[in-house]
Amino acid sequence: MTPSIKIQNQEFRLHPTGGVFWVEKSMLLISDVHLGKVGHFRKFGAAVPQKAIHKNFMLLDEVVSFFQPFQVCFLGDLFHSSLNKEWQLFENWVAKTPAELILVAGNHDIIAPEKFEQLHIKIFQEWKLDGFLLTHHPTVHEDYFNFCGHIHPAVRLQGFGRQRLKLPCFFKKADQLVLPAFGEFTGTHVLEPTKEDEVFVIVENEVISV
Repeated sequence: MTPSIKIQNQEFRLHPTGGVFWVEKSMLLISDVHLGKVGHFRKFGAAVPQKAIHKNFMLLDEVVSFFQPFQVCFLGDLFHSSLNKEWQLFENWVAKTPAELILVAGNHDIIAPEKFEQLHIKIFQEWKLDGFLLTHHPTVHEDYFNFCGHIHPAVRLQGFGRQRLKLPCFFKKADQLVLPAFGEFTGTHVLEPTKEDEVFVIVENEVISV
């Protein structure tokens, strides 16, 4: 289920992987993949399953195949740390992905820009495009609607009995949409929505407005 929302007369479809597809631009927005994080933790002895490395690339393949975008724009923290073995996997993924790739750099994107440029990936610190501002950190701008990541947003919902669920979400304010973290093993940060906010949770491979 990929619900659509309208922002400034443009259509955006929300995918349960955490991606947002800008229909008019044929552009897929993805935030906080954190490639290399699993390898980084395993290097220092953390008991993280090896298959978690490949899950990120499976999810990328899934959402790109679903929308078949002309462009994929990563809203920061594409790669978690310095170069490790996952970079080769990323190079392989880039080679087979037909879409143009763009990176709006985040605080974890410390790999030399030349490495991305060798893969023909354009890099921006922020990107203003047709009334929208694409950033990694949430940014308030009176003239632009902001798409961003960084926070790894989630909300708590009341389940059966006293059960409380913490679910990743798309968190929409009047002038901003914060994307959930795309990557596996990234963690979440719980936000408290106001009556003016809109929340779309990801649960059981669906996106649901709550």
